[in-house]
This record gives sequence, structure tokens and C-alpha cells, in this order.
Amino acid sequence: MESNQMFKQVDRWLLLVTVLLVAIGVVMVYSASAAWAEYNFGDSTYFLKRQLLFATLGLVALTVMMNIPYQTWRPYLPLIMLICFILLIIVLIPGVGLQRGGARSWLGIGAFSVQPSEFMKLAMIGMVAHLLAVRREHMSYFGQGVFPLLLLIGTAFGLIMLQPDLGTGAVMVITAMAMIFIGGARILHFVWLGLLGVVAFALLVISAPYRLQRLTSFLDPWSDALGSGFQSIQSLYAIGPGGLVGLGFGDSRQKYYYLPEPQTDFIFAILAEEGGFITGAIVILLFSIFMWRGIRIALLIDDPFASFLAVGIVGLLLVQVMINIGVVIGMFPVTGITLPFLSYGGSSLTLMLLAVGLLLNISSQLRSV
Repeated sequence: MESNQMFKQVDRWLLLVTVLLVAIGVVMVYSASAAWAEYNFGDSTYFLKRQLLFATLGLVALTVMMNIPYQTWRPYLPLIMLICFILLIIVLIPGVGLQRGGARSWLGIGAFSVQPSEFMKLAMIGMVAHLLAVRREHMSYFGQGVFPLLLLIGTAFGLIMLQPDLGTGAVMVITAMAMIFIGGARILHFVWLGLLGVVAFALLVISAPYRLQRLTSFLDPWSDALGSGFQSIQSLYAIGPGGLVGLGFGDSRQKYYYLPEPQTDFIFAILAEEGGFITGAIVILLFSIFMWRGIRIALLIDDPFASFLAVGIVGLLLVQVMINIGVVIGMFPVTGITLPFLSYGGSSLTLMLLAVGLLLNISSQLRSV
């Protein structure tokens, strides 16, 4: 199939919304990071130039994946998973993995770094989609259907938690579990898994004091306003003054060293401060359109593997958007999860655009888009 013909057949709404979100992200990364970059690197466009590079690489990956039939990648999923597991192990080796903010989650490649857990999220979605498609008749049985998937997901989650990176691990697990539920697992299985998950989460929180601090600061951030509750409070101080129409592009106050690294996890707070409720609502509307088109593709495609893959990609975006914005507005504890397409970050942006390319390729094989 020629590229121009493929372009005409892909879901153009999905493609347009993705490009708009990336464009908004590039603009907001510059606005949020200019002062921070000037102070730390002597170049106000430091993060802008890198984000433009990541966006370009991501859009190239999107174009490539959009034009290669998704079926091509399916036989290589076990190998891709193996590589991701190896990378998750390598990143834990002292002196090899780069440590930031208490987590050893990155591998250095020249002047850049990659986050293997981001690759694992997408690989896991692909592998779970494949297994659900070939084992649909077994999904009502725990031992034959659900347990092998849980073993795979649990192993990856365990390696991610050794970094530790609870946010990324939680996104992967929630998305994969949603796929398993849609794939035909029984409600009773999820009741028991839910109880087990509550116990495991409690143990994870108790085992690391900083997680308990984040939880208590989420409930009452002002109890430790200069410590564990600092980011949440500063985020609310950004959103509040934004009002309906915002303070104006570039006029954020919180980005001037009040809100730490505002170009990453809390970029939505700066967007709401400068663009107000209206701009924030527009961004949420764009994400909603993305999810609508993605779900539509999942429902219309005849191939079960493609359907589950589409559900996984949409679920991955939905979970990240809900958690990120929930953290920014004070509904959830601080988790370190980026906002798809908008937050600064090479691995997350590039991998998400690659995933969109897969989704667009699936849409190109529908009878009508």
C-alpha cells in the first residue's frame, strides 16, 4: 500500500489531535522551562530544542509505524519483551543506570538518556494483546488464562519497582489489567486480585517512608508545606490564579523556581495558569477525542489482536492523563507520571507517538474510518 493511499485511509481525526497535542506540548515546554533553563544551563531554549528533537523523532516513528502493517511486528513480540527485560536488569547495575530523584531508571546514550520502563509499557501492551487473542477461550479460567499473564506482568512490575518507579509500574499494571478484564477474565478473579493488590500496595507504601509521606501529604499537603506537600501546594497556587482565561502566555509566576521542574510532571499546572480553565478544558477535550477515536478503532477492527492492542494504547493514554491531571489538581498523591504529548521527556514522547503510529495503522485497515 502506497504512503499517500495509507494517509488517506488512516483516522485523520486521531492524527490531527495527536499533532495538535504535540504542538501545544512544545509551546508549553518552552514557556514552562525558559527561566529554569536559563538559570541552570544559560540557555532559555535548552529544553525547547531537545523537545523539538524528541517530537521530530517521535513523528518520524509515527510515520514509519503508520505505514508498516501492525501484523509485521507480532512475531517479534517475544524478542522485544526479552530485550525490554534485559534493559530493565541492566539499568539496575550500579554505575550503568543513571540515578535521578532517588530512582535508577535511565540509561545514558551520549548526551541523552532513555528510560527502559517506558519501552516495557508498550511492549507489555503488545504481548498481552497477543496472548489475549490466542488464549481467549481460556480467559475464564484462572490457571490456564489469567495466571500466565499475571506472572509476566508481575515480573516486569517487580523489576520496575527495584528502580524504584511506582508511577510507571502502576500505569503498566492498570492498563494490562484493564485489557485482561476486557479479554474475558471473570469478575471473581478481579475481586481476589483487588484484595491482593490492596495488601501489596500497603506493603509498598510501608516499605518506603517517602511513599508514606507522599500519601499523607496528598491528604493534607499543608501539614508539611515545605517538604512532601510542597509540589502539590505550588501546583494549586498555579492553577488558582489562572481563572477562566489565564494570566497570558509566558506570564506564569510559579515557573520562576516555585514549582520544581515545571516542564515535566506539572506542566498542566503551568498551562492552566497561563491559559486558564478554557485552555485546560480544550486540552482535556483533545484527549477525549483521541480516546473516542481509539475506542472506535478497537470496536470496528475484525482482528482480535489489533482490537486488544488498540484498547491497550488508548488505556495507556487514559491512565496517564487521569493520574497526571489528578496529581496536578490535588486528587492523587505525587507519582512522577508525565502528561502524554505535553510533558518534557524523550522516551515518553517518542514511545507514545510510536504507539499512535500503530493505532493509525490499525485504523487504515478498517473498511471505513
